[in-house]
Amino acid sequence: MTSYQESEINEPLAKELCSPLQGKRLFFDYGMTVVAFALAILALIPLFSVVWEILTRGLSGLKPEMFFKEVIENGFANAIVGTLVMVAIASSISIPSGVMTGIFLSEFGQGSKVATGVRFITTILTGVPSIVVGVFAYGVIVFTLKQFSAFAGGFALAVIMLPIVILTTEEALKLIPVAQRLASAALGGNRLQTTFRVVVAAALPGITTGVLLGVSRAAGETAPLIFTALFSQYWSEGLSSPTASLSVLIFNLYNDPSPEKTALVWTASIILLGIVLFVSLLSRIFIRRKK
Repeated sequence: MTSYQESEINEPLAKELCSPLQGKRLFFDYGMTVVAFALAILALIPLFSVVWEILTRGLSGLKPEMFFKEVIENGFANAIVGTLVMVAIASSISIPSGVMTGIFLSEFGQGSKVATGVRFITTILTGVPSIVVGVFAYGVIVFTLKQFSAFAGGFALAVIMLPIVILTTEEALKLIPVAQRLASAALGGNRLQTTFRVVVAAALPGITTGVLLGVSRAAGETAPLIFTALFSQYWSEGLSSPTASLSVLIFNLYNDPSPEKTALVWTASIILLGIVLFVSLLSRIFIRRKK
């Protein structure tokens, strides 16, 4: 078939593609666009209402000295530090093991029974209630050592973060085209070099997003910390002692009859919300720079 004949065949198709939509199709297109925007706005209403309620009730009680006082002094400095410490412990446990497990599932264990079993267990872990994770950490750490501690809280948060990091890492690696792997192999790279210098480097923004998503989830957990880190109105004496956290602070003081304590709950909610927002913005900035 000559190019002239092909152009004759494609000419009606090109005209149809370039012609305006018919009345019914145009109405359907605009209608579905309006419905999509309306449903998106409807879904955002609960989010904005929660944020608005927290800001209106908590901003009035926010004072600079609260960032330096203990809970007993109507501050939350020790709760902020305790939250950051336990999230750091959880991250140091879950991020290396989670990323390496995700790499194994995507690059080295494809089709193996071990990878299938690990993926199945990881998927189940994503649906385990956080309070069950708290009971598990209590039995493993607190009951064994006979002590509530920041390390036990960090361990519980690590269990929650681990499946998120594993699954997001695996999915981020799967999005990298096979052609990049083949190109690396054609240039003489072995499997380890291809995996870590090409595939992981290309998937780093997606992996980072998954890690920060896990960090945000861990920062807002309450039930596991009640069973493991407990709470303290004073500065923690170390990683092996009860430690305050913002989420447990909010839980403990919500039903307190004191108006000052009730106001502190809303103010602490702003700080916790700010930490999660900061982590989310950090992930977006990191991805944009990588792109």
